[in-house]
Amino acid sequence: MSDDRHPLFVALVLVGGLIFGFGLGFSHMARPEVVLNFLQFEDFGLLFVMFGGAVVSGLTFFLAPRLLDRAPLTGDGFERRLKSFDRNVLIGGAIFGVGWGLSGICPGAAYASLGTGNLTILWALAGMFLGAYIQGYWRSRAADAAPAPSRAD
Repeated sequence: MSDDRHPLFVALVLVGGLIFGFGLGFSHMARPEVVLNFLQFEDFGLLFVMFGGAVVSGLTFFLAPRLLDRAPLTGDGFERRLKSFDRNVLIGGAIFGVGWGLSGICPGAAYASLGTGNLTILWALAGMFLGAYIQGYWRSRAADAAPAPSRAD
């Protein structure tokens, strides 16, 4: 990340988050019962919401690097960041999916759900924070146990 960020970077990120949260609330994606109905193939309204988001994201990722030489807020160059598909990605995705299915909400929508007055979502948020803490602890222990790479001169 670049140190020469746009002076309005934080303010624009907050405004973007507010717009995103409003969109989640407006589309009812912040209501676990609506999401669970979608996951049980009873209500396909969220399919249109997700399709709309995928279209906007796809167009942005396709057009922005062609129209702009650098990211407007950070000044960083546009580049692909490929990640390998390994055991950690598979396990993390499975845990995320099970948590999403049990709570009926993903992390971003959970925060928006708080804004709509859903205080019982605090249990799901507590589970998310606990899971993130356990994962961080486990990864740091694994990193400490791994042998330090030797440097051949």
